[in-house]
Amino acid sequence: MDVSKVPPRTAVEQLEAVLASPEVSGLIAELEALRWTGRPGYPVRSMVGMALAKSLYAIPTWTRTVRLVAEHEGLQRVIGCAPSEWACYRFARTLRGHSEALSACLDRVLAAVAERLPDMGQNIAIDGSDLSAYANGQRYLSKHGPERERFSDPDASWGHRSAVSTRKGGGFYGYKVHAAVDAKYDLPLAWTVETAKDAEQAFALGLIDAAKARGFEVRTAIMDKGYDVGPIHDGCMDRGVAPVTALKETTRTERGEHKPPCCEHGEWTFSGADFKRRRTKWRCPTGICTPASVWIKATRLHPLIPRESKRSRALYASRGSVEREFGRLKHEWSLLPLRVRGLDRVRLHADLTILAKLACRLAQERAKPIPLAA
Repeated sequence: MDVSKVPPRTAVEQLEAVLASPEVSGLIAELEALRWTGRPGYPVRSMVGMALAKSLYAIPTWTRTVRLVAEHEGLQRVIGCAPSEWACYRFARTLRGHSEALSACLDRVLAAVAERLPDMGQNIAIDGSDLSAYANGQRYLSKHGPERERFSDPDASWGHRSAVSTRKGGGFYGYKVHAAVDAKYDLPLAWTVETAKDAEQAFALGLIDAAKARGFEVRTAIMDKGYDVGPIHDGCMDRGVAPVTALKETTRTERGEHKPPCCEHGEWTFSGADFKRRRTKWRCPTGICTPASVWIKATRLHPLIPRESKRSRALYASRGSVEREFGRLKHEWSLLPLRVRGLDRVRLHADLTILAKLACRLAQERAKPIPLAA
């Protein structure tokens, strides 16, 4: 019998466990300390519960969340009341003005999850995903007409996205969320939301730094070929992280500079790596050559974990974790569709969505029974 299995919880039970956690209770206490004047209003705990319920039930708007709570006795019992939608809007404005309290809560939740998953954060997958803006995103006023100059969300910008399923790729108007996700547990460790025009490669090293600042011992960074550029490779190496990327075809790769050394006996085989020296060792397949092995400096074309190795293929296969997490956040935790405008509001929406996801995972880990000693 597997004692680690836990029966699934309802959303009400999840919300109750999350609100009772010391990490979220700390956020509530910090926000309560800020409200020292004015009318009391709704309790801070109730407003935090509304924000978490919005993601738990994958509801994109405050209006629908308020209606659900008003009709749901279980949610009213856990939250304590049924706040109005205007109170929710005011609470969101308060959170935007005190984003450091929310960031500290996210740090505490991630630290608590890491205590129960000690190997979390060793291998991370990095990528970006599109977030279409809540705006009139038609680029032209009419077919073959002039280009639109005014948008209902002026903070958003035009960018490019890849084709997914039946949706064709191309230009879109909105934002992009860039995230570093644990490749084993599919949990976001660091993220940022920027406008769609910003290149994804510009945020890879910052995400690694953010994950390290939260105490994660990042060993490998797994990225697609769009990140296979020299500055990112060298930046990862400077941070003690081995990059694992698909090979981008350039002039140097067309000349075959990425191939391993070879001799008359065939291609040389990989024989180990020295991370401190940033070099990889290659050996003659027969050992007849003199010298029988050589050390090659680790570069984008010859990384410390060679692309031909079994380990590199296994690590790169786990890059799908970041894609899966984007899909879950968008479709199961209400990251999409966006129903807010402005970069600050979109960032807050993403933070609250990820907080709900991580806090529920933490509650799930705490609910697991402790395995009996043999």
